[in-house]
Amino acid sequence: MDPFDEINIGDCRIKNRIAMAPMISNLAGTDGNTNEVHTSYLAERAKGGYGLIITEYSFVPSIRSRGSRNQLSFARQDQIPGFKRLSETVHGYGSKIFAQLVHAGGKAITEKGDSPLAPSPVEYMGRMAQELTTEQINDIAEAFSVSASIAEKSGFDGIELHGAHGYLIHEFLSPALNSRKDRYGGSFEAMLTFPKEIIKRVRESVSIPVGIRLSLYEDDADGYTPEHGIRVAESLKGLDYIHFSAGRNAPPGSSAPFYYPKANIAQKIFSKPGIPTMVVGSITDRDSLHKALEFADMVSMGRGALADPFFPEKIRKGMIPRPCIRCNQGCRDLAYGQVRCTINYSTGRETLVPSYSLDGEVTIAGAGAAGMEAAIYLARCGMKVTVLEKTGEIGGQLNDIKEERHFYEFHRIVEYYKYEAERLGIVIKFHTEAKPDQVDLWLADGKRYDSIPTGKEIYVDSLAFSALDEAITLSGNSRITMTERSLTSMDRSRQAVYREMALKKGIVFVKEPDEKLSSGTFQGKQEDLGSAVRRGVSEAIRYAGMKIH
Repeated sequence: MDPFDEINIGDCRIKNRIAMAPMISNLAGTDGNTNEVHTSYLAERAKGGYGLIITEYSFVPSIRSRGSRNQLSFARQDQIPGFKRLSETVHGYGSKIFAQLVHAGGKAITEKGDSPLAPSPVEYMGRMAQELTTEQINDIAEAFSVSASIAEKSGFDGIELHGAHGYLIHEFLSPALNSRKDRYGGSFEAMLTFPKEIIKRVRESVSIPVGIRLSLYEDDADGYTPEHGIRVAESLKGLDYIHFSAGRNAPPGSSAPFYYPKANIAQKIFSKPGIPTMVVGSITDRDSLHKALEFADMVSMGRGALADPFFPEKIRKGMIPRPCIRCNQGCRDLAYGQVRCTINYSTGRETLVPSYSLDGEVTIAGAGAAGMEAAIYLARCGMKVTVLEKTGEIGGQLNDIKEERHFYEFHRIVEYYKYEAERLGIVIKFHTEAKPDQVDLWLADGKRYDSIPTGKEIYVDSLAFSALDEAITLSGNSRITMTERSLTSMDRSRQAVYREMALKKGIVFVKEPDEKLSSGTFQGKQEDLGSAVRRGVSEAIRYAGMKIH
């Protein structure tokens, strides 16, 4: 299937089959409103060719509905002017925009002393949920209707109900979370009652298309299988499309880290309902895009859209996009932060990264990530760029990665740097030792960590990614003991997968560092790719600004 074929969702015509997936951004205001920063963030993806933009999950005007700080909402009539500006901006680039609506249920942020609301009294993230009354369920269903109406009045083209990832609609659909014995639970048909009521009320309040996002399966030990997810999708009527994701609480969900295969969710869709389907999940390049379209009618890209907002246009023109490396670092650090991307400095900063028009020449020391990011930025500004690199290759510490799957994903950014260097005419002089008086920007690699000591008994107490990779590669011939704190620089999904791999290879974890075992002191965090990218772009922006001023 050609990703650039048009497709209809209801009566909404979409110019291609690539959507920007809904992702928490925390860019909205504390009042749930959009703003210039949030609008610019979404507009950049519309500009880059995504046929459909789906807003991040947006809470409905109901008790204990909100799921995160600075979360978007469709809750009040006075929000309509700001949302109209957003929809008009997206439409200006030929894209469509849908509003995703949610009640966070057991995962909601609550005031001190309040319990979250859920179908049944189940524990969510250490808090016991309060069971919803039938009156509260009715009020919540009505709140979805109110939000949908606000979205339509704001010029949005469709509504997506969030029925995945352990939020309220999903909680009613999950046998592990719904133990009710009234008309909202106790049988498969009863579990569908709540989403059916929401669909009916939303349908009555709007004339635009309505779809739902569902978890095809749950990754939890007591989670349901794809058979249950497909059955739900085929049983819900009155919808214009189904958007398949995955996961409840346990990792990896839809944000599988680099240890997992790409298009991992798509390959578990064994049957399609009789309406258009969309699928998300590790779709980060041309191959995984085409693979996913073997199983669904559209793809939605989450992390890939953060890595390169122009992914669709670049794919269409045969270019190489800036690759998502599935590191789950910047994009997952949203408890208190705003959306970021490890390898794209501009994500979430669309209004802050200047675009200069410059001429002249600049020399940069170092062809690692920092140096190449600076080189690309300044070359795009119009400068003639030369990079001096003491080794014989681009990439710096990215070339030191030992673990095979880690190396494969991260090395894609090296291939991107090579492509951009050639495309932009950046000159790289290899095997050239730079001297301070020869260069304008010194961006050689930061500190490199020594390899962990080898032997029959190895003790690892380190946040350095190189040490963690080496532990996996050396585990076949050595007995390895590792501290729990060594995993704390990883996100939850990577921690879970790494731990599983390590245990299978016989690595033993200990809670507290043991000085008797240790052959050295604790190693702090190695400069990661994100900090190198930030350093490179920040220095380039500073340099460009000085040239202007």
